[in-house]
Amino acid sequence: MLYFAALIEQLIMTSISANLQAVRERIAAAARKYGRRPEDVSLLAVSKTWPAAYIREAVAAGQNAFGENYVQEAVEKLGELAPLQLEWHFIGPLQSNKTRAVAESFAWVHSLDRLKIAERLSAQRPDGLPPLQVCLEVNISGEATKSGVSLTALGELAAQVAALPRLALRGLMAIPAASAECAEQRVAFAQVREAYEQLQNSGLRLDTLSMGMTHDLEAAISEGSTLVRVGTAIFGERRQS
Repeated sequence: MLYFAALIEQLIMTSISANLQAVRERIAAAARKYGRRPEDVSLLAVSKTWPAAYIREAVAAGQNAFGENYVQEAVEKLGELAPLQLEWHFIGPLQSNKTRAVAESFAWVHSLDRLKIAERLSAQRPDGLPPLQVCLEVNISGEATKSGVSLTALGELAAQVAALPRLALRGLMAIPAASAECAEQRVAFAQVREAYEQLQNSGLRLDTLSMGMTHDLEAAISEGSTLVRVGTAIFGERRQS
């Protein structure tokens, strides 16, 4: 049994390179289809629940940016993989008692939706590090079970976060309600893009739309996503953390 378990593990790891290539081809094809340049859409490999060995395989295949949801798990992997000098993005819900670890260890936070959390991140970001790059998470579908600021409160929060020291407001992130229909997916992503453009028109210098995952990245790219967050299509079905 141990032999077969090890064999399966090895097959998964050796497939990561091929999976990454397939995802990159999907991104490029979607960009070209909708009149965009493939190089204008970045890929964030979502490595939550996956061990450091899997991340090393992705690095060997040319991937440098990784997204994590769970602070304690992530900090352990960041320490183990520190010599690789990777770019780490925190993309999960963030509680007040976990802000210091994120402020000290990550380059990006995509899931900012409260001024209190932003203020803590700003205060706890070490002076010796570059500003923490942040996106505001928008609850575009109004789901009670999801984090995110509402569209009506977005403008005020954006202005407040943009004024904080040691943070750099870069854009918006969203996870719309699941849908199998590309047209429905596009409606939600278009709303996020329109909100993003309104913030730009208000004078905020934003450049990042963090939208799209394994099941809907094409729809997200069609509506202007500049960064897609992909886990399952790279690493497989999520492990339990």
